[in-house]
Amino acid sequence: MKAQDVRAKTDDELRDDLLALKRETFNLRFQGATGQLENTARMRQARRDIARIKTVLASRAGAAS
Repeated sequence: MKAQDVRAKTDDELRDDLLALKRETFNLRFQGATGQLENTARMRQARRDIARIKTVLASRAGAAS
């Protein structure tokens, strides 16, 4: 997910994506612990996507107030 794509979404869409990514990281952690994780780079991508979404939401909240 690129930053440009994140900025184009609404706040509600971003919150939904954030929730989905948090669930995915939870599942990826379990897969890693049990040795079933095939794509180890996906964990890093998911964490960075979460950071992008949180950054955009925080900047929008700061601009609104």
